[in-house]
Amino acid sequence: MRKRSTVTYELDAEKPLSAAERAEIKGLATLPDETIDTSDIPPVSDGFWRHAVRNPFYRPVKQQLTVRVDADVLAWLRSKGRGYQTKLNAILRQAMLQDVTKR
Repeated sequence: MRKRSTVTYELDAEKPLSAAERAEIKGLATLPDETIDTSDIPPVSDGFWRHAVRNPFYRPVKQQLTVRVDADVLAWLRSKGRGYQTKLNAILRQAMLQDVTKR
C-alpha cells in the first residue's frame, strides 16, 4: 500500500501588508459592484437553495452543564427512546432559531 503525503500550508497572519498590497486592496474596495466580472460564476437558482444542506462535517461545540428540568418533561423525553439529551438540544435549537428569525 502506497503512503500518501499530505501537503500543508500556513498563513502568516502576523506579517503586515506591504504598501503596494494595501494600495491594491484600497483600490479594489473603491470599485463599484458593476465593474466586478462575475461571468465565470454560474447563476444560482432557488432550487439550489431548496435542496441545500448544512455542512455534514459541521459539529457545534458542546458544553456540559447541569440543568433542572421538570420530572414529567424528563419522563416524556426519556419515553421517546435513546438520545433524550440530543432531543432536548434539538427542541432548544428550534426555539432559538425561531426567536432569532423573529428579529
